[in-house]
Amino acid sequence: MRTALTIAGSDSSAGAGIQADLKTFAAFGVYGMSAITAVTAQNTIGVQSVSPLSADEVTAQIEAVAADMAIHATKIGMLATAAIVEAVAAAIEELDLPLVVLDPVLVSTSGEPLLDADGVQALRLELLPRARVVTPNVPEAEVLSGHRIATLDDTRDAARRIHDQGAAAVIIKGGHALRAKDPEPSVIDLLFDGDTFHEFRAPRVNVKRTHGTGCTYASAVAASLALGRALPDAAERAQRYVAGAIARAQAVGHGAALLDHFWGGILKG
Repeated sequence: MRTALTIAGSDSSAGAGIQADLKTFAAFGVYGMSAITAVTAQNTIGVQSVSPLSADEVTAQIEAVAADMAIHATKIGMLATAAIVEAVAAAIEELDLPLVVLDPVLVSTSGEPLLDADGVQALRLELLPRARVVTPNVPEAEVLSGHRIATLDDTRDAARRIHDQGAAAVIIKGGHALRAKDPEPSVIDLLFDGDTFHEFRAPRVNVKRTHGTGCTYASAVAASLALGRALPDAAERAQRYVAGAIARAQAVGHGAALLDHFWGGILKG
């Protein structure tokens, strides 16, 4: 049985965070484990409160899992505080956690800040150099690169800048990028591995507002890496999986639609 560990916040609506990660792992036939960094009170409308756990408690969860079970890939999401960022970086180093997929969760879909300025700086210094791949959306890539993104060339430049900060590879997700000159609305996810750019294109799904796409994408990448797939293959499969989940999203609540994580049954990678 292939496994993946997610280190992230809990979402009480189960549309994002730990809950979305575990559903994604299951959809790929990967056994999921978790270390919770924060408990949030949220629903499809927005985030009402965020309660970070202590850094020691986060470390204890990771150590408990690693002491007992094989871990084949590691997905990192919401970390909430600089202290948790530093604790997770130390755990990666000390426990040799493999194939780290870093989703740099900075702000919620509804606009709630989920990592403070000290945490962002710690993420740059401590986690980027330990990541197999970092998966920012366009606004997150702008923060990490310090570079505004308006065109595909801007995206390439931002990817280079983030790579230069230590990440082995960078995938800038294109869901937030709207390019008026495109003949057909599309999403372009851009992977840069330090040598080569890979573009993954998919038709833009016409859904007004969704919740948990970033968490789901990064978890899909981690699941494919856990199954032994190469990073470009993992990125392509993640894009296809998320597009299908968005297309079948359901209006469960009164706000953002929730993804259908099991639209394809159990994908087995």
